[in-house]
Amino acid sequence: MIALLKFVHIAAIAIWTAGLISLPSLYVQRAHVKSDDALYRMQRMTRFAFVVLISPAAFIAVASGIALSFLREVFAPWFSWKLAFVGLLAIFHVFSGLVVIRLFKKGEVYPAWRFVVATVSCCAVVLAILGLVLAKEAPEFTLPAVMSEPGGLGRLLEPFNPWATP
Repeated sequence: MIALLKFVHIAAIAIWTAGLISLPSLYVQRAHVKSDDALYRMQRMTRFAFVVLISPAAFIAVASGIALSFLREVFAPWFSWKLAFVGLLAIFHVFSGLVVIRLFKKGEVYPAWRFVVATVSCCAVVLAILGLVLAKEAPEFTLPAVMSEPGGLGRLLEPFNPWATP
């Protein structure tokens, strides 16, 4: 049962992340479309990829991941980090959906710099998740001591606060 669930989880993640990484390459082609017919075909293909392939894969990945976390009782620091990065993937997913909605309106384009930033940052998040899962070890990260003291954050940010508290 667990092996099958892991297979489904990994397959869904592969489809989801591949879609999130490849969608910006479809978006950037919007500027090079000449005819309305080609634009309509591109819009249909992009929406199909997002709505029929990528979004269901995201749902299956998250649902199977939740089921696995209950079956395997994974309560380790690395898992919290992994969930934080999965949250970033979800944010990428939402932004991709917003781009799909907006991009095919008259006069809209997707700049090349945004394509590079979206692709590289999504790849970085996917690699971070992969690294955490394979290493099963949380990165060493400690906050400054002042952050764990009562009122420490206020003292730390006091020089930058234009509204001094009496």
